[in-house]
Amino acid sequence: MNYQLEVCIDNIESLQYALAGGATRIELCSSLDLGGLTPSFGFMRLASNLSSAPIYAMIRPRQGDFLYVPSEIEQMMWDIESAAKAGLTGVVLGVLTEDSDVNKHALKILVDYAHSLSLNVTFHRAIDVCRDYRQAMETIIELGCERVLTSGQASSAEKGIAAIKEMVTIANGRIAIMAGAGVNAGNVRAIIEQTGVQEVHMSGKTSRPSKMKPTAQEAYMGNEECDDSLIPITSTAAIEAVAHLLR
Repeated sequence: MNYQLEVCIDNIESLQYALAGGATRIELCSSLDLGGLTPSFGFMRLASNLSSAPIYAMIRPRQGDFLYVPSEIEQMMWDIESAAKAGLTGVVLGVLTEDSDVNKHALKILVDYAHSLSLNVTFHRAIDVCRDYRQAMETIIELGCERVLTSGQASSAEKGIAAIKEMVTIANGRIAIMAGAGVNAGNVRAIIEQTGVQEVHMSGKTSRPSKMKPTAQEAYMGNEECDDSLIPITSTAAIEAVAHLLR
């Protein structure tokens, strides 16, 4: 059986590491620590030029919930257009209502626009905070998304195995189910065997030390808990270990 291994990255350095490890698809985003936000056009364009694997861009205008006002939906449409201009394969998005259901009206606008630009659409882990994931899946399928990324409404895909398995059954080949969140070499085999998914999603995050010489200054670029001397990157070894098991 052929399995897909999607790797999410938030910097161009990590692209080479993800591909070297065996990624079959790349998700681009910014701010992985926030769950992933929309990447810049420059990142999308350069990654598209360099990648040997299909690339999808996260379309998420801000951190927090998935209840978006009209101006944010408009912003998402501009970002979808940027993904198309950058030559990407697809986009990753999700929109919900105040009641934690899929926002059918907004999702249709975004999916139809993406399709008009020849982009595929993955519905992301917004489904994991939906009131009823069974109903949500029917809406997502109806509107033409090609896959759902999910942890089974749990803190990790491993903990959400039962729900992911049910999603695979509900999908019944109408849409792909991709398991993500905390996927690694220690649990990927159990996840695919117990759920029946053929696609998994991971980041394989690690870090490397900055190559800048340290100085005496005590300035921080953001939160003081964030160490600016460490550069977050993808671990080729972590990706390779999962890819080996999937093969």
